[in-house]
Formats: sequence, structure tokens, C-alpha cells
Amino acid sequence: MEITQEKAENVNIVALKGRLDAGTSGSLEEALTALVDAGEAKALVDCRELDYISSAGLRVLLAAAKQFKKLNGSIALSALNPNVKQVFEISGFTSIFPIYATREEATDALS
Repeated sequence: MEITQEKAENVNIVALKGRLDAGTSGSLEEALTALVDAGEAKALVDCRELDYISSAGLRVLLAAAKQFKKLNGSIALSALNPNVKQVFEISGFTSIFPIYATREEATDALS
């Protein structure tokens, strides 16, 4: 899995490409924890190129949501493909995370 990061306005964008599973979730956990440790309160996980997410990936996102909440911040998701979105719906995570159709919508909402 590839992780790229950028900042748009006051929102940190973490873009994922590939598969988020037990073997790759540690990298995402490190990236999100680094943002929290730096006091960054707003993050967007861009899933446009995310092909697959496992329960390990869901756990990392849930833990990150709790960390951002402690900062009075927020984390959102954007551009979920149908397969990834189905995993979020089945797991009930659509009620935990704000999910936006595009990166731009999410950035506007978080700003």
C-alpha cells in the first residue's frame, strides 16, 4: 500500500493506494498518530485508490478517530469505491465517520 500526505488549507490529507490490511495497517497507524502527536486536529483519508480494507484497517481508523476526538478534531473519509464502502456499511462505520463523495467536498466540510 502507498500512503501520500499533503495539506490543503488546515486539513491534512492522507491518500491511500492499494490494500489496507493486517500487513499494511501499521503504516497508516504511524501516519495518523504522527498527525495527532503534532497537534493536527483535522484529517481526511482519501480512499479514491484504496482497493480493499480489512478489519485491521478498520481498527486503525477507529483508533485514529478516538485520538482526533481527544484533540476536539475530526477525521473524515472520501471517495470510497463500492467494495470498500460496503465494508463500512456492513461494519456500521458509516455512522462513525463522515464520508464524502470527493476529496474537495470533504476538505470544504472540514475547513
